[in-house]
Amino acid sequence: NNMLDDEEDRILTEREDRLFQYINNTQKVESCILIGVENLSLLRKERKEIMNSMNSNNLNDNNGINANGGNTPQESQSLGFTLEESMTEMRELIKTAGLSLQGEITQRLQEVNPKTYIGTGKVKEAQELLEKVGCCTVVFDAELTPGQQKALENVFNRKVIENDFLGSDDDDVVKVVDRTALILDIFAQHAKTREGKLQVDLALHEYRKPRLTRMWTHLERQSGSGGVGLRGPGETQLEVDKRILRDRILVLKEKIDDVQKQRDLHRRGRKKG
Repeated sequence: NNMLDDEEDRILTEREDRLFQYINNTQKVESCILIGVENLSLLRKERKEIMNSMNSNNLNDNNGINANGGNTPQESQSLGFTLEESMTEMRELIKTAGLSLQGEITQRLQEVNPKTYIGTGKVKEAQELLEKVGCCTVVFDAELTPGQQKALENVFNRKVIENDFLGSDDDDVVKVVDRTALILDIFAQHAKTREGKLQVDLALHEYRKPRLTRMWTHLERQSGSGGVGLRGPGETQLEVDKRILRDRILVLKEKIDDVQKQRDLHRRGRKKG
């Protein structure tokens, strides 16, 4: 039982890409920069959908009020978050996650860059800001695809990748965190129940699965599956990370299933009583 308890405790408390680092039992607050983007093409699309919806509804000829909510087309167009409102919310999320915000970059885009989300000029500006403030976490006020996150991390970690044969320090590796990852991390910090912790841990692992890159060698080190002479380069290491992540997802699903079965048994027991 002690071994099972230890294993469960390890799974619940392990956070490979947590935004905190613990050194000698002292909490070291991770610093970050925030990148906010106003996607003008998305705004145009949303406004077009609103106008189409308004045109398809029956409007009151006397006052032009929509039967579904009372907003005129002009009012409906302004219902979305502005860039500044969204940035304000992200600052609060960053604070809740325990991060220290060191700088901000914003951009208004006619079209999102399919490779890096933001333009190449802003990527360079972000890299310069990271070096200036001395932090290794970039938070995006956006939902990044796995490909965009990988491309950005490759750019920000170019020097680390080039010097990988010398061995890189994890403190030097730049992490790219999007809105979803930040919110999941906050949930992970505040989950209280056993099932809640397991569910959040599963969500984190499912989120990471398509985002694994060769930079994620810390999975192998923390799990104890690797070591001197066992760490494969490049794709070999990536396959090790994928296997570890896949195994943990299976274990978490089994444990969640066990918790739900136990809860059902307790519920039936209370009804009988």
